[in-house]
Amino acid sequence: MKTKVSSGFSNSKVLMTTFQASETLEIEEGTIVDFTLQKVYKSYGSNQKFKGDQWILEGVHQSEGLNIKKILSLQTFEDFPDLISTQVTYVNNSSKVLVLENWSNNAYTIPSQNDSPPFWVFQGSSSSRRDDWIKPLDTIYYQKNYMGMNDTDYGGGIPITSIWRRDINISVGHLEKTPKRINLPTSFEPNTLLGKVAVEKEYSERKLIGIGDSLNTLETFISLGNGDYYGSLAKYSKLMQSKGIQMEAREETAFDPIWCSWGYGKNFTSEDIMATLPKVKELGIKWVVLDDGYQIAEGDWRPKPEKFANGDGDLKRLVEKIHSYGLKAKIWWTPLAADPNSEILKRFPDSKVLRKDGSPQYINWWDSYYLSPTKKVTIDHTKATLKLFLDEWGFDGLKMDGQHLNSVAPDHSLDNPEESFESLPDYFQMIYDEAQYLKPGAVVENCPCGTCMSYFNMASINQTVSSDPLTSWQIRHKGKAYKALAPKTAYYGDHVELSDNGNDFASSFGIGAVLGTKFTIPRDDHSSLKDNLLTPEKEKIWKKWFGLYNKLMLSKGEYLGGLYDLGYDKPETHVIQKDGRIYYAFYADDWSGEIKLKGLRPNKNYTLYSYLNDMVLGKVKGKNASYQVSFKNFLLLVATPE
Repeated sequence: MKTKVSSGFSNSKVLMTTFQASETLEIEEGTIVDFTLQKVYKSYGSNQKFKGDQWILEGVHQSEGLNIKKILSLQTFEDFPDLISTQVTYVNNSSKVLVLENWSNNAYTIPSQNDSPPFWVFQGSSSSRRDDWIKPLDTIYYQKNYMGMNDTDYGGGIPITSIWRRDINISVGHLEKTPKRINLPTSFEPNTLLGKVAVEKEYSERKLIGIGDSLNTLETFISLGNGDYYGSLAKYSKLMQSKGIQMEAREETAFDPIWCSWGYGKNFTSEDIMATLPKVKELGIKWVVLDDGYQIAEGDWRPKPEKFANGDGDLKRLVEKIHSYGLKAKIWWTPLAADPNSEILKRFPDSKVLRKDGSPQYINWWDSYYLSPTKKVTIDHTKATLKLFLDEWGFDGLKMDGQHLNSVAPDHSLDNPEESFESLPDYFQMIYDEAQYLKPGAVVENCPCGTCMSYFNMASINQTVSSDPLTSWQIRHKGKAYKALAPKTAYYGDHVELSDNGNDFASSFGIGAVLGTKFTIPRDDHSSLKDNLLTPEKEKIWKKWFGLYNKLMLSKGEYLGGLYDLGYDKPETHVIQKDGRIYYAFYADDWSGEIKLKGLRPNKNYTLYSYLNDMVLGKVKGKNASYQVSFKNFLLLVATPE
């Protein structure tokens, strides 16, 4: 009962030269690989939800007192071709109890086809390294890609690994409707030029399979495609949505540009913000974010008396001032974090997530404890906070912030510790629903600092964000992932000051991301942070980009992520279709040569126009058009049909 995967795509090369053990069971006696096939049959009517076929393969492993039956279920989907779901049941027919260590599904070893680099890979896990989500594989490599907590603050992600060559992409992951603590390991061996992917469940404690008992694996999958990770992620999300995970409706105001007070840091004053509002308005920015520093403590969301002498009244007046400029107001918040001396922990000490040894789970970044998302006291506290923000103070949206938002450790104060981990998406859905009830149309942003955002949390927000990018490259390749998974949801490129050189508007603009900034203005009574100061020279640049953004609103266009391979196509290219025009964004340190203009209609003439420099570049024709150019860093142009 082994597997050999092949592809019928045109121009695709050999994926596997031999049959491989794609499903294995590791027990105390060793890894069980070989099963003798006994029966194959088609299951009719077993899955009424999806059109497709389900095949059942049964086999047995017998050796040294072991007798293990394997029942492999393979499901195809008419609406999702080139994807097969896998689920395995192992029945212990041995005369002894089995001690399970792990199981593995969809394990495949793939040869390179002499590409350079041999492979690219998308990995949806999160860790404190805040790594790139996609990487070239050309040196010896291994990454576990654990979907549980990888550090005290970090965990969760997108449960897919996607590895690709120039000719084909192969992706694996799980299709469960809640987060699961599994591994999605990726490895590469340069001597043999072999890449490996798999889905694994590792048991840190002894798991017993009694005599006559069964073990069911998760529903996992293999998906084939062309190009980079975009198509695989889009297909996965569409399938998950058909299984019941629905993305929230598009919110138009979530596409408006953003100014954030974080440029002033935690020591901002109300006067800093109010003095900046005229410049925010002048630049065409429409959102003002009150960031970290207004609150007494994490978990105590009342205003600091030393900063807001009149308490709630001062916060209300600040929001009213923002509204008086015709701007909307968003408030920073880090839910599920509570400082050790916060009011909620004094009143409800049992609200914390507890580890197995009874100690509280800590959030290092905030010097706080995790609140357990399933406990009534946490939910009540969260609803009261939302009422304070959106109803009493009058804010129009939320900036939820912190890497700890992406995942929660199992809470051993619960009867089922996994409940806290698997039900975290329900907590965020509660926040979204309550926010819309209190303030219809509220923008709800989830910014899990530097992490690969949990797919299951995406269903309860209306604005994703690049979330503390380390480079402009991260802004762009994260954006491509989010636009595949949640194409109608606004994607915010974060403060431009976090991009390369602190001014790379082009990386957000060209991929259809919302523009944002945290600039400060010079003031006699305030020492503004130097890096964020809006100098006269910078102001000209900021005004041009925000003006162009509001004019074109490419963030509301259709992102055509399947046209170019982010790994192998050079220069790096992103495409947006809007109002009958095709907008191209090319990125390279220094490019001189031909660019390919994919996505144009056959036999149609187009005019190429540099909208940033307000000049006509030339004319091209047809879907395989090309053009000779030279540029540094980026080139933005639009193809307009004649």
